[in-house]
This record gives sequence, structure tokens and C-alpha cells, in this order.
Amino acid sequence: MSNKLLVICGPTATGKTSLATDLAKKFNGEIISADSRQVYRGMDIGTGKDLPKGAKMKKGLFAKWGFYEIDSVKVWAYDLIDPGHEFSVAQYLKITHHIIDEIDKRGKLPILVGGTGLYIKGVVDGIPTAEVPKNDSLRENLEEKTTDELYDNLSQMDSFKAASLNSSDRKNPRRLIRAIEIAQYQLTKKNLPVRHTIGDSFEVLFLGLNAPKAFLDKKIKQRIMVRIKNGIKDEIRKLLRKGIKWEDQSMMTLGYSQWRDYFEGGVPEEVVIAQWEQGEKNYAKRQMTWFKKEKRITWFTVTDEKYPENVEKFVQKWHNGS
Repeated sequence: MSNKLLVICGPTATGKTSLATDLAKKFNGEIISADSRQVYRGMDIGTGKDLPKGAKMKKGLFAKWGFYEIDSVKVWAYDLIDPGHEFSVAQYLKITHHIIDEIDKRGKLPILVGGTGLYIKGVVDGIPTAEVPKNDSLRENLEEKTTDELYDNLSQMDSFKAASLNSSDRKNPRRLIRAIEIAQYQLTKKNLPVRHTIGDSFEVLFLGLNAPKAFLDKKIKQRIMVRIKNGIKDEIRKLLRKGIKWEDQSMMTLGYSQWRDYFEGGVPEEVVIAQWEQGEKNYAKRQMTWFKKEKRITWFTVTDEKYPENVEKFVQKWHNGS
């Protein structure tokens, strides 16, 4: 056991998985996805899993969670849940803690890769609020309220939390209801539940990938066009035929929700593409805002000439303990 965890994070379209694959080969590692969109089965193209054609999930040591082999590297934490079900941060943390421990026990280097900052923070540092259970009766009482009413409710219960929300979260009923759920739990319980965190027992190295805005914008556009060519529309049709609804948590994610008006209202494809592209750019901006707060990250610019060489040297030094 090495008791080391490598984290590769940063905004979308910076080549995180590609770098992780190269490093996994060089340092005997396996990848764990930290992407909230990639947990859903059957949602491969829109989430950018980049699976080889005909790839099948292989069974791991756990009955429920397997792995894909991509370019001879094991990739975990794809396809954790059916898209018709909700999936929480707490569920993700429970699964990935098991996977990371199991990879480490086999003498391999676990490499946590993705752009979902909350997932990464949860794995390394823990998020006590993630362990707060669902309150179905509360949710039922709140589901008919407007976002303004929900925000007012939250303000009365936890003014600090309400004030900390950005404009997007203030308009998101699911996030507001969850915040109210947590606030109510804290009013009735003295302590939040605490779960073992990876950061307690692993030496963690954070690598952050970034690029100039013009480069990222171009990459985002290219990735969207590739996903359209690869059949995102057919993927969505299959999901809808299986009974997945636009209101499901999975279909409200970036790369899927933008297509609703195309399928239901005849909105032209070029309008969908423009909305999707802007959504990805906004997402990249939010990701950087999140990751810039994490002072443990060492940043690398992917357009630098010696970027791969510099990263490898940096990881080698840490991996060797020097």
C-alpha cells in the first residue's frame, strides 16, 4: 500500500482524463471519475466518457461496481446508477471510498479525476452535510413552492447559508430544498454525522489543469461537435424510450437539458448547440471559481510547451517521496 492519492482537477475540456491515463501507465495507477454526470448508465456520449466502441463494464471486487478498461487503464465510478434514480454526494463518497481503498490495497496508485469540485472535496476532506438523510415529508411540503418562497424559507432558517448562495443556486429548487433539509436537520440535531475521509489516511497531491479562455472556448466547441457526430440525439432518444423523463435529475444535467425544446418544441439544432456551448463555457467559469479557492492545488497550463514533461517530473518527485 502506498497510501497516496493523486487528484487531477480543473475546468472542462482541459484534457484531465488524457493526462490521468498517461500518468496511470507511468505510475501503476487506476482512475476514479469525479464527474457528477458520468455516474449515470446509458449516458455516455453527452457526459464525455469516451468509451472505446463496444466497451463492456468488467466486474470488480464488488458486486455492484465494476470498471471499464480504457487504453489498458482501469477506470472506476462510471455507471453507478440508472438515470431514472436520484444520486447524492453521500452515495458517491461511500462508493469511491471503497474503490480507493481497494486500489491502494492492491499496491496501485488511485488517481481521482474530474471537474466536480464537491465530489473531490468530499472524498479528500469529507462533507458532513452530505450525510444528512433525505426528508421525504419535508420535500413533499416544499415541492409546490416557488423558488422565491423556498429562498425566503431558507433565509429564515439559515441566513448565512442563504446569503452565500449564488444567483444560479437561488433559482434552483432542488438545491434550495436540499439546503432547507440540511438547515432543518441542524436545528433538530446537535452534531452533523461524520464519515471517514481519505485525507485522514492518504497523502494527497492536487494537480490543476488550466488554459487560456480562447483555447478552452475552442476545445468546448470541438467537443460538442464530436458528441453530436457520435450520436447524442440517438442516445437521448433511447433514454426517453426507456422511460427516462426530462424532469429526472440525470436529464437536467448539462448536455442533455438543452435538447428538451428540440425534442418537444421543434427548436432548431443550431439553437440547442449555441445554448449547450454557452452552458459549457459558464460551467468552466464556475469550476475555476470553485477550484481557485483550493490552495493545495499546483496549477499547470496545458498550452505550455513542456507541460506534460513538467507534470511527470512533479508527480515523480511526490511519488518517490523526495
